[in-house]
Amino acid sequence: MTLQELPPPISPRQMDILRAVAAMAWADGKLEPDEIRLMLDEFAALFAKTDAERNSLKSRLREYLGQNIPLEEVVPHIKSIEDRKLTLRLGYQVIQASRRNPDEPRVNLDEAAAYQRLVRILDLPSEVVADIEASIIPPDELHPQGIIKALASRLHKILNN
Repeated sequence: MTLQELPPPISPRQMDILRAVAAMAWADGKLEPDEIRLMLDEFAALFAKTDAERNSLKSRLREYLGQNIPLEEVVPHIKSIEDRKLTLRLGYQVIQASRRNPDEPRVNLDEAAAYQRLVRILDLPSEVVADIEASIIPPDELHPQGIIKALASRLHKILNN
C-alpha cells in the first residue's frame, strides 16, 4: 500500500468536520488557495501535535479537500456540541478567507446561502452562533486600521441592540 492509498491519520469524526468545512469552501463553486491554506493550517493545528506531524497531515489532507460532499449529507454525522461549534467557526472562517475578485464582498451570495444552511443544520442556539461570528476577525481587518474599523462596527452593533 502506498502513502496515497492510506487514509489520513484523523478520526471519522474529524473527517466529517473536514468535509463540512470543505463544503463551505466549495459553496461558490471554486476552492480558492486562501481557503485551502486556512483549512490545512487549522486542521493541522487541531489534529497534530508536532511540526513534523502538522506538515505530514497538511499534505495528506490536501487531496480530501477536493471532495465536495453536500452539507446535508455530512453535517448530521457531527454529533457533539463542541464539534458543531468547531464546524461553524471553521466554516465561517473559510467563507471569509478569500474573494474571487476585489470588487465583490468578502462573503458572496453563494457562500452566505451555504452558511445559512450550515447554521440551520447544526441547530446551535442563536447566541452561540452570534458569539462564534463575533470572535472571527476577517483577514482584511487584521491590519491596524482594519481592527479599529472592526471594533467600531462591533461597538455600534452593541449600542444599537
